[in-house]
Amino acid sequence: MIRINKYLSICGVTSRRGADALIKDEQVTVNDNTLIEVGTIIDETKDVVKVGGVKVSPVEEKYYLVLNKPQNVMTTLHDPFKRKTIVNFLKEMKDRVYPVGRLDYDAQGVLLLTNDGDLAFRLSHPKYQVRRVYEVRVKGKFIVSNADIIRKGIKLEDGKMGKAEQVSILSANPKYSRVRIVMTEGRKREVKQLCQFVGHQVEELVRVDYGGITLKALKAGAWRVLTSNEVSKLKGLVGLKG
Repeated sequence: MIRINKYLSICGVTSRRGADALIKDEQVTVNDNTLIEVGTIIDETKDVVKVGGVKVSPVEEKYYLVLNKPQNVMTTLHDPFKRKTIVNFLKEMKDRVYPVGRLDYDAQGVLLLTNDGDLAFRLSHPKYQVRRVYEVRVKGKFIVSNADIIRKGIKLEDGKMGKAEQVSILSANPKYSRVRIVMTEGRKREVKQLCQFVGHQVEELVRVDYGGITLKALKAGAWRVLTSNEVSKLKGLVGLKG
């Protein structure tokens, strides 16, 4: 017998604190019954536990990957509407890995995946201010005053404040502009909301860097295993040893 949050941590889904958040968000089922109590005790030898509709089990070895997520792909392991998910590109993986944070359905670029729950939780938590870099194409001419506004911050759809840490205009003309935006949080649709607030609709969004991990030569849909040095640097960013 084991507490559900500890079990999810052992399965590499997330940390214990992250597991509590998943339960509160009604993402966890035990024997196909949605869990609502974070302190629930389960029988790990008999009960079937699923997260987001996907069965989970304890990990034997930890994996760390980067995927160049293509456009129009869900950053989930299961989609009830049968849309293409990142699982379609991970068929060579013998063990299940989980996405670190989210990347919009129509966005492309760096997506970290791991079954190291503690690392995944910290990398995506606002507390640790992990750097994410996006290159965005927007409609219209993006000007310096727009950059100043989104650096200062705006109120997002969820009522929280969102802001860019850095904004660089790569090119600009009356028809469209290319902008590099550096964030340290990963709220839902945050980059799009920032751009829309200053009057620019996002036409293309590519994440080119997450915590120092870049795409390098990865084509859309391709992935690679992180080097031990890359894993150590990620852990160092969030105060984990190794």
